[in-house]
Amino acid sequence: MSRIGRAPIAIPAGVTVNVAEDNTVKVKGPKGELERKIHNDMKVKVEEGQIVVERPSDDKTHRSLHGLSRSLIHNMVVGVTDGFSKNLEINGVGYRAQKQGKNLNLSLGFSHPVIVEPREGISFEVPSANAIVVNGISKEMVGQVAAEIRNFRPPEPYKGKGIKYAGEHIRRKEGKAGAKGKK
Repeated sequence: MSRIGRAPIAIPAGVTVNVAEDNTVKVKGPKGELERKIHNDMKVKVEEGQIVVERPSDDKTHRSLHGLSRSLIHNMVVGVTDGFSKNLEINGVGYRAQKQGKNLNLSLGFSHPVIVEPREGISFEVPSANAIVVNGISKEMVGQVAAEIRNFRPPEPYKGKGIKYAGEHIRRKEGKAGAKGKK
């Protein structure tokens, strides 16, 4: 049996969980409300302050959906209580980030500034000119927005310039060998 799937999810104080007939799970907490449809084969039960996900058989698809469904619901519970954040770092001469209202203004060496508007439920913080923090209650949305920001100028392997995740290791390459043996 799936080790992740069989672990119950504790419901913290201040969080309400509702499971509809069509397996739509609604989680409401202090930071907001999330809703997600879980696969119809999975059985989601709320009992004694815990959420339990059960599978109908040991079929391969049911086994794979078991742990996934439990993880998705757990991320919803964590999101409405604590929230999620991704830290990005900007490296490069002249590369910087600024916050303009709710929007993020990035100077990334292009002839124009890159303006990023936050999606619903996402907020940006700019603690310094070369650091960005993406915050939100949906882990999936926070990761997607952070990946889109990183995609504007991914780190390059020669000088390491670009936007990278905090703690991400960039494999560096050696530059040209020079003009050895040429006349």
